[in-house]
Amino acid sequence: MSFPATHLKDRAVVEVLGPDAATFLQGLITNDVTRAGAGRAVYAALLTPQGKIICDFLIVPAEGGFHLDCARAHAADLATRLKKYKLRAKVTIAERSDLAVVASPEPLPGTCADPRLAALGFRKITTAPPPEGDEAAYHAHRVALGVPDSADLPSETLFPLDCNFEELHGVDFDKGCYVGQELTARMKHRATARRRILPVAAASALPPAGTPLSLGAAEIGELRGSIGASGLAIIRLDRLGDAKEATAAGITVRIGRPAYPLILGE
Repeated sequence: MSFPATHLKDRAVVEVLGPDAATFLQGLITNDVTRAGAGRAVYAALLTPQGKIICDFLIVPAEGGFHLDCARAHAADLATRLKKYKLRAKVTIAERSDLAVVASPEPLPGTCADPRLAALGFRKITTAPPPEGDEAAYHAHRVALGVPDSADLPSETLFPLDCNFEELHGVDFDKGCYVGQELTARMKHRATARRRILPVAAASALPPAGTPLSLGAAEIGELRGSIGASGLAIIRLDRLGDAKEATAAGITVRIGRPAYPLILGE
């Protein structure tokens, strides 16, 4: 892998502890929290009742509950939203500013394999001084694999199946009810998710996130995150067809495929 062990300063930790922590999260998130165990994390999201992503995160088991490895920019909002669902559940929910998130290409003591894709390596939540590493190299590696991160998923805008959640093991279709479950299941079973996040590249720096991506006169999607000349875009595959290039703000953009097979339904 092309990145060293790295402190991901754009990530933060929300802690959910207490005897009801597992059942509390199980009724809210897209994945089966019971799969999180020793050395094993789970990828999931909290959705709106209309099935759109509020925040995605990795769930890591912790003593007495779970740590949610999430975008630093979303941590306060995630904690606030979870507290609104607390009611009588015996849980405590708090941001943990003393904890840091580390990504590593090799397993370290206390790491969990990244549940989204083996090529992303391992994650660790630690109170010890983390290695500085190279955040840009980590994110360049992630983008090249076609794996979106929280910054690429604007809150309450996109559906999880459009954002490769099924391909990245972020949704469980057998776990039962959770917020936004009905529409997510309907999109799966009716095969109505036609958009996917794909890696893109150009000969120069890509335009900012939100820039429309066009094929001739037809708009086929928009750019999401980028690092220099490489990035991610959410694209209507039925409009893309066999095309390998499109334009964004007058720049020719090459469209690739992620490092994992896309699940496109019937």
